[in-house]
Amino acid sequence: MSETVLFSESHELVPLRDPAPLLARTLAGWRAGADLWVFGYGSLIWRPEFEHVEQRLATVHGYHRALKMWSRVNRGTPQCPGLVFALLSGGSCRGMVFRIPAARAEAELQRLWQREMPTGVYDPRWLPCRTAQGPVQALAFTLSRRSPNYTGTLAPETLQRIFSQACGRYGSTLDYVMRTEAGLRAHGIHDRALTALLRLARDAASGG
Repeated sequence: MSETVLFSESHELVPLRDPAPLLARTLAGWRAGADLWVFGYGSLIWRPEFEHVEQRLATVHGYHRALKMWSRVNRGTPQCPGLVFALLSGGSCRGMVFRIPAARAEAELQRLWQREMPTGVYDPRWLPCRTAQGPVQALAFTLSRRSPNYTGTLAPETLQRIFSQACGRYGSTLDYVMRTEAGLRAHGIHDRALTALLRLARDAASGG
């Protein structure tokens, strides 16, 4: 399967799993006729690319944002892989939830699947999200540590090399990380791990 032309941070060169059964399972977990909520933790925050009528700050417990997913097309190449954020089990994550009205839910979910799931890399899950206006059940794209796209722990020197060199068809890993940080900050979300990553990137740029 070739990569979709829609903007995405997750696609790889070959499909890992057939995305169709994963979509069917996700739809089975959605109450037909209800509005659809989607949880964003990375690029969905600053470029959602689906129609929504409401967005809220939200917190998910049991998962955290981590720059531990290989990107060999969009933010890197097979020869010099880049990185994108993943939602991994453990800890908690502040992000955004987006509400898609019921009448548009299936159509927008199909678009979202083309963007996020053309190769079946993620494990889609319905996660409880806390918001100031009350709890919602939202669709989130999580990554298993058993996935071949999971990087494991990378040494600081490796991260610095990736920040200084990795670039794919949508730009560099560094640009992606900076855009994500700016998107989070615009909503008052401060991620200490992300701040530390950008400090590493600055050190790499300065030769420190």
